[in-house]
Amino acid sequence: MARKQIRLWAPKRNRTSLGSLSRRMLFTWFMLAAFILLFAPQSLTNKFQFAFVRIFRWPLSIGRNISILARTYQPPADVVSRSEFNKLQNLLNDVIAQRDQEHREVERLSGLRKRFPLEGASLLSAGVITATIDKLRSELIIDRGEKDGLAKDQFVLADNSIIGTISHVDSRTARVRLFTDSESNMAVRIGKLNIERIMKGSGDNLAKVEMIKDKVKIGSEIMAGKKPGFLDTPMIVGRVARCERNAQSPLLWDITVEPVCDMEKLNGVTVIVMNP
Repeated sequence: MARKQIRLWAPKRNRTSLGSLSRRMLFTWFMLAAFILLFAPQSLTNKFQFAFVRIFRWPLSIGRNISILARTYQPPADVVSRSEFNKLQNLLNDVIAQRDQEHREVERLSGLRKRFPLEGASLLSAGVITATIDKLRSELIIDRGEKDGLAKDQFVLADNSIIGTISHVDSRTARVRLFTDSESNMAVRIGKLNIERIMKGSGDNLAKVEMIKDKVKIGSEIMAGKKPGFLDTPMIVGRVARCERNAQSPLLWDITVEPVCDMEKLNGVTVIVMNP
């Protein structure tokens, strides 16, 4: 009887040891894969991310659209929505800025106008696949890429306002770094002060311009500055949400900038492709 019991229980011990061994091996492989991804070059992880987006592009887009529709309020038919109002207001601000820019050019050249705003640009529409907006990152992945003429540092529009620049390009997709991203640095012009500064993203859908000599009125427009080969006329990028004394230099001011469009609800954007 003792021998029979030993023979009967032996296979069970083998199955138990094999099961624990396979679980340990699986855990070891997962940990090894995690360390490889952690220390892999950014270019390699970008390729993995873009490959994942291409494979699951339709589920990601459908899920994002459902989420946006669930949060969207439908106003009465005879009332203009806040989104449409902001879009038209941004367009008006852009037109005013372009008018002022051309007026200064006219004065400088004694009546000789150089060229129309964005005359040498091609505006390329793109759909938003995913959006990440939090303290760590503020970026979009769009369904246009290098084969469509996209390149790094090109400006991206939404609701007639600058929202960021292209930070990485794949063959069919691209990443847009929003100006609120913690790694974003954008040259801007502040309201009617006509001074240029660097605006840095601070996360949480906000950006900051620090150490300004004059106090800036709340609601003043912040315009993206001209950049040769990428943007040939100032365009609105945000508005002043707060103006506070600088902690180190109380005689100077820090301003907090908020977007003029709802970036979390964007379904599509426009990329400014300047002709050589």
